[in-house]
Amino acid sequence: MKHVIKPSLFGALLAMVMLAGCVTTSDSRFSKEADKEKAVRNYVQLATAYIAQGNLERARNHLERALEIDAESASGLAAMALIYQREGDSELAEQSFKKAIQSDGGYTRGRVYYGAFLFGQKKFEAARDQFAQAASNTAYEDRGSVFFNLGRTYEQLDNPQAATAAYQRAVELTRGDARSLLALSTLLVDAGNYSEASRYYSRLTGMLQRSAQMQHTPESLLTGIRLARHFNERDQEASFALLLRNEHPKSDQYQQYKALISNDE
Repeated sequence: MKHVIKPSLFGALLAMVMLAGCVTTSDSRFSKEADKEKAVRNYVQLATAYIAQGNLERARNHLERALEIDAESASGLAAMALIYQREGDSELAEQSFKKAIQSDGGYTRGRVYYGAFLFGQKKFEAARDQFAQAASNTAYEDRGSVFFNLGRTYEQLDNPQAATAAYQRAVELTRGDARSLLALSTLLVDAGNYSEASRYYSRLTGMLQRSAQMQHTPESLLTGIRLARHFNERDQEASFALLLRNEHPKSDQYQQYKALISNDE
């Protein structure tokens, strides 16, 4: 007895087979794309680690593989720019940074790298723009550092008010990063806002007292001296001055201190 497949049933079976084939093909395509993205990510992570170690040759090898898979990988292009930068090829570095941002304007780490590069090139307005845009990404995991860099850039642009605001955001986001506390304290002393400067500086000295790995820098000692002088804390001033003279006698800050006390004579 022959089995007869009704036209309607045959059409349904054919549709099911075609649909299954499409799903299989689609899944395979997505799987391959995911594998490519993972490979690129892994190559870039390895390259970045090698760059940090100073092994530029191995880093370049991994990045070349990443860019062979995806020539427009923003992370790959930005990392390659770091290699060019380390090698002193500023023009190639800037070209690669620009390509990375053009490829993915939302790649915040690339903007941070580019901003740091521009800062090093003394292109402070361009650096400010990159840091400002990077800082606007509320999901970026190291946003406090971006605000710190933005503050440094505003200082170079002779905009202490904007720098102070940026450092305050850095302190808030990092819950009291030492470098941000010092930068903010110093700017507030410069502005004559000693009471607020003292509040932030006290947080810094508290961190130094609790950590055996942290030590005063010439800048932190000079800022402490200036605060102590304002509040007439002679013993504190003498203690900081002794540290500055004994540990950093050739620093610019020690020369500034000597100029400061010479005005009293």
